[in-house]
Amino acid sequence: MLHAQKCTFSFKGNITDFHDNSSLAGASVHIVNLNKFTSSNLDGNFEFDNLCSGVINLEIKHLACETQKITFNLTKDTFKSITLEHHLEELAEILVKADNKTEATSIEQTLSKKEVEAYADKSLGDALKSLSGVSSLNTGNSIVKPMIHGLHSSRLLIINNNVRQFDQEWGAEHAPNIDINAGGRIKVIKGANTLIYGSDAIGGLILIRPDNYTRKDTLFGGTSTALNTNGWGGNINSEIVKTYQSGYYAKAQASYKMFGDFEAADYNLSNSGIKSMNASGRFGYKSFEKGFDAYYSYVNNTIGIIRAAHVGNVNDLIRAINRKEPSFIDDFSYAIDNPKQAISHHLGKIEAYKRFKGLGKLTLQYDFQVNRRKEFDRRRASFEDAPAADFRLFTTSIQPNLKIDAVDNFVLNTGFLLRYQQNDSANESVTRISIPLIPDYDKYEAGIYTTGNYKLNLNTTISAGFRYDFSRIEAEKKYKVFDWEENNYDELFPEFSSGVIDNFEIYTSPKFNFHNISASLGLTSSFGNNFDFLFNYGLASRMPNASELFSNGLHHSAARIETGSLLLNKEIANKFVTSIERKNQNFGFSISPYYNHIKDFIQLIPAGEALTTIRGAFIEWKYNQVDAQIFGVDIDINNKLSDKFMYKGSLSLLRGDNLTEDTALINMPSTNFSNSIVYNNKKLNQLSIGITQYTELKQNRFPDYNFFTFNPILQEDVYVDISSAPSAFTLFHFNSSANFKISSTSSLNVAFNVENLFNISYRNYLNRLRYFADEVGRNFNIKLKFNY
Repeated sequence: MLHAQKCTFSFKGNITDFHDNSSLAGASVHIVNLNKFTSSNLDGNFEFDNLCSGVINLEIKHLACETQKITFNLTKDTFKSITLEHHLEELAEILVKADNKTEATSIEQTLSKKEVEAYADKSLGDALKSLSGVSSLNTGNSIVKPMIHGLHSSRLLIINNNVRQFDQEWGAEHAPNIDINAGGRIKVIKGANTLIYGSDAIGGLILIRPDNYTRKDTLFGGTSTALNTNGWGGNINSEIVKTYQSGYYAKAQASYKMFGDFEAADYNLSNSGIKSMNASGRFGYKSFEKGFDAYYSYVNNTIGIIRAAHVGNVNDLIRAINRKEPSFIDDFSYAIDNPKQAISHHLGKIEAYKRFKGLGKLTLQYDFQVNRRKEFDRRRASFEDAPAADFRLFTTSIQPNLKIDAVDNFVLNTGFLLRYQQNDSANESVTRISIPLIPDYDKYEAGIYTTGNYKLNLNTTISAGFRYDFSRIEAEKKYKVFDWEENNYDELFPEFSSGVIDNFEIYTSPKFNFHNISASLGLTSSFGNNFDFLFNYGLASRMPNASELFSNGLHHSAARIETGSLLLNKEIANKFVTSIERKNQNFGFSISPYYNHIKDFIQLIPAGEALTTIRGAFIEWKYNQVDAQIFGVDIDINNKLSDKFMYKGSLSLLRGDNLTEDTALINMPSTNFSNSIVYNNKKLNQLSIGITQYTELKQNRFPDYNFFTFNPILQEDVYVDISSAPSAFTLFHFNSSANFKISSTSSLNVAFNVENLFNISYRNYLNRLRYFADEVGRNFNIKLKFNY
């Protein structure tokens, strides 16, 4: 009995580059189960003859390509087109460099993963202040809003894991609800050229990037803890990552932070503690041709505001300004009493991408956020647990993006954005406020953009971009009839009025449309000896936010009356930034001058009088518009003094002018500079010991919004100085760390630091609570991180 098999089939194929369809010569083609070899010719073609029917396990390799494996059943003469990514190794090398550049011509600074971990028990704002040109607007020591070149809040874009963060950022005392332990590197872009993320980056952009994982079967993670003597608290953070050679990966992370009352140099800052619980999870798949990433995070913060800072009226403020110590000092406690803030933030996203042969990469992202903010005032016992203000903000968006990179030396990004946002204020029976500070509103946004980078030659790249955004806001708000008519709204906006008046309040439905146009133009050029020149121009426009338009009442956590205006126009900024950089480990520097002209700049300033409410007399702050300019320079230097000693220094100079009123802008950072010397010994457990000096000069340029108010106790008008800046100060910090090998796969990093080494008493001009208390005094800090 005989059995015969037909072995006359042929298998032919052609191998091309996935990127640009060019033929790949010299590719190795291996039929693994038959142990047959061949290679592609100059046209990318190959051929096997006299093959038997059956399963074919094919493996294709090429220099600088990812190996491709194909399995199919051979039943007849067969031809297959096979694509490899010939530029994979080249792209990977470029991506390593591009990790330091969000845009080819952007001027930016980066905090590495290791540098971020040094601030694991601090806030995002604390971490970013270590960069030149970045400062912060503080409310006490735990509420820290980042500032870039003197601008903050709605003028900064914060991108958290590729999602734009929305968490009632309009408030001066509303810090970003972000756990820096959940991300990877953090970038600061000092310009308005990042049009992919939005049109309103008048100040700049903060980009929190997730970690990238290699495709291999492994399990790793780390647990860190920090202990502090100031506040007698700290945090613990743990994360674990599982990756697979197939391309799948998963990550789980959680952290908990708790501090009691912090201490100034000479006294306790009563009710200044913080509690924070955070968690995040990530799951995805990554290959060159396709992949997806799903991410979710939850942040819950309870933040105390020092008891002495919550004044009952303007006369309490006068007494606080004239005192050297807070009016209320109690013993240390972990309890967080009113006044306080309680905020929770949910963020979720799913992102998927697919590469198309000869075209590029298409990405589609959907995300949502839910932010709940409660502000608690000191009230009568029956209302002690009821928030004085309660906001819920829901945001959802969808954003496709097409990256076209099939043409050598040219990359084009284009896409659009659809976003919906809803804000709900708590009902009146809860807050006991007849008119909430921020009304209920719905906001609709649509945008389209195109950006491109073209590499003129090996040393020079130019970039350009354009973006258009449409925004519509629809609100439901009650006004006092007197206010409505006094502002002439009854004649200017009769279409907003419902005609319904109840208890001297009129019901209105304001609706506004805004059209924003943004553009960018940039150039980067490299010279010999590691020198780079960068230039960037950005046109950015920003619509007024809900607070600027509609505020009309007592802002409890700010202890002031805020009044918005329906007459506000959009801001239009023209920002120019240049930079000369030398990137060298032995000696490097960057000098980055900038100029920002802002038409119709919206500012919140004291109105020069105190208004009386049932709570007492409060200073009224009003939004208005002026033309403004902000200009300055950031300087950074690094110098390797020897094999073991490194010097770093920075200097930031800034000036902000109110051009309309020929005066200074309010709340502008003063000149500051820092110097640090670090000793490193890699052979001795990677020992690092450093000392840092930080100096902030007195802000001598500030607008005079001081005023007189009647004091019923003294029965006379008294002078209220709310504008003058505190004195200059200099701080010293000590830092040290060492790394110990535990096993072949695990290590322990130990750090010991001292902040405010000499326990200096000082006050910061950009701290809204500077009237009431000093800044935090000396702190001893120990950090332990176990990597496994």
